[in-house]
Amino acid sequence: MTAMSTSIPEQPSASVARTESVDDFAQRILDATLGAIDVFSIYLGDRLGWYRSLASDGPATADELADRTGTHPRYAREWLEQQAATGLLSVDDAEPPRFTLSAAGAEVLTDERSLSYMTPLPRILTGGAMQMPALLEAYRTGSGVGWAQYGSDARESQADVNRPWFEQALPGALHSVPDLDELLRTPGAAIADIGCGGAWSTLTLARTYPDASVHGFDIDAATVEMARSNVASEPEVAQRITITETDAAGLPESTFLAVFAFECIHDMPQPVEVLSAARRSLAPGGVVIVMDEAVADEFTAPGDEVERLMYGYSLMFCLPDGMNHQPSVGTGTVMRPATLRRYAHEAGFARMDVLPIENFGFFRFYRLSGG
Repeated sequence: MTAMSTSIPEQPSASVARTESVDDFAQRILDATLGAIDVFSIYLGDRLGWYRSLASDGPATADELADRTGTHPRYAREWLEQQAATGLLSVDDAEPPRFTLSAAGAEVLTDERSLSYMTPLPRILTGGAMQMPALLEAYRTGSGVGWAQYGSDARESQADVNRPWFEQALPGALHSVPDLDELLRTPGAAIADIGCGGAWSTLTLARTYPDASVHGFDIDAATVEMARSNVASEPEVAQRITITETDAAGLPESTFLAVFAFECIHDMPQPVEVLSAARRSLAPGGVVIVMDEAVADEFTAPGDEVERLMYGYSLMFCLPDGMNHQPSVGTGTVMRPATLRRYAHEAGFARMDVLPIENFGFFRFYRLSGG
C-alpha cells in the first residue's frame, strides 16, 4: 500500500506528443524557471530569518524587517516585493508598504512540526545546485558526489523534512500493524535504526516503545554529531539511545528484534551487503523494516508528481552519493518494489511484504523476514 497515490497519468499518444506546440513547450520551461526563482527566494527568506520574523512579529515594511533581522533594508525591500509579486506575501497600500505572511504561509514555511512544513525542500535543492560543477564531472566520468560534500544545508534539510512525519505520524503507523507493534513492545527489546540521519526517527522509536533500547547508526561524521546533539536535547529518552558512527559491518550479530532503515537503502552503494548485515543482526523472530519512496511499480512516462520529485532527488543527490563509493550498484532514489525484493532475496530473506500503512508522506513501508 503506498503512502500517497502513485497512479500514473495516462500516457499521451505519440500523435499528441508530436503535435505539442512550440509555445506550449516554451511555456513549460518558463513555468519551471519561475518555480526555480521561487525556490531560491524561499531559501533566502528561510536562511535570513525573514519568514520567521513575519510569522512571529507580524507584518513589516522593508526597514522594519531589516531592523528585526539584522539585514540590509534595500535587499529586504527587493525580496518583499518579489514575494508579493509571486503571491507568497500580501501587501497593503500604505506608504511605505507593509507586507504580510498568511497563517497558511507561516505554517508551511516556518512550523517545523507541521506535516505541511516545506521549507527544507528549497534548502536541499539549493544545496544541490551549489554542487553543479561536481555533478557535471560525476556525470561525465562515472564518479560521484559524496553526501558530506553537499554540506549543512542538505544534511539539515534532509533531517528536517522528515522530522514531522516521524514525530507525528510514525507512532500511529506502527501501532496500525498489530503484530509489528506487539514485537516492538517486547520488554527489553533492542531496536536498530540504520542510516539514522538526524535521529528524529530514533527518538520517535524510543518515545513510542519505552521498554526498548534504540541504537542509531550512520556513516557520516557530521550527521552523527547532529544526531547526538538532537538526542541529548531530550534527556527523558536519551539514556535508552546510542548513536554510533559505523557502516553495516559494525552491526552486532543476533541482537535486534527490529532493524529499521528509513529512506536510506536506495542511497547505499552495496544494499545487498547492508541488508545481509541487518539480517545477521536480528535476534530470533526479528524483522527488518524498510521505509522508502512510494514510487510506481514500473517506469511509465510521463510520470506523476511523486515520480518527478524522486527522479529530481536522484539526479542531484542519491545517485551521485551512491556512485561516490565504488563498487556501487547505483540504485538511485527511484527504487521500485521489485528492486528491493531482489535485494532482499539476495541478502537471504525469505519474503518481503508491503505493510498496510497509508498516507505517510511520499513513503511506503516494507517488512523483510525469514531466511
